[in-house]
Amino acid sequence: MPGKAKRPARRAPKSPKERANARSASAKASSGDGARDVDVWLRAHNDWRGETLARARRLVREAEPDVVEEIKWRKPTNPAGVPVWSRDGILAMGEAYKDKVKITFARGAALDDPSKLFNAGFGGGTRRAIDLREGEALDAEAFKALVRAAVAENRRTRALKSG
Repeated sequence: MPGKAKRPARRAPKSPKERANARSASAKASSGDGARDVDVWLRAHNDWRGETLARARRLVREAEPDVVEEIKWRKPTNPAGVPVWSRDGILAMGEAYKDKVKITFARGAALDDPSKLFNAGFGGGTRRAIDLREGEALDAEAFKALVRAAVAENRRTRALKSG
């Protein structure tokens, strides 16, 4: 059409700063209410995986009522993002895969796990995970103890950094 200015073509971000800004913009696309975003995520996973993560979420909230919930790491290959629970730093995140639900504790390697809930993520030096397959139960009291230990570890680490 004559007289109408063409909009420049949109290009993919190239520099690290441009990529960081793009990630930041995608994170802002959420509702701003982390708990509500997690509700939406759980409704979108309306099978055994969503039920399993909903139960884990209830246990996290029972163990740490002041937990902060949010969806992080939205990207084209995972537009729903990842539910994350934080208190003085990231405690844990939940992911749904085809054959399992994975609950990863950010500082799991530093936590005592007397009930041996951790069954994955032993290859790294920081994180530990719990993989749950359909029909597998999560020991509620042991899981809540891990959440409380994760909060204590985050506070300990934060105190070391600030003091």
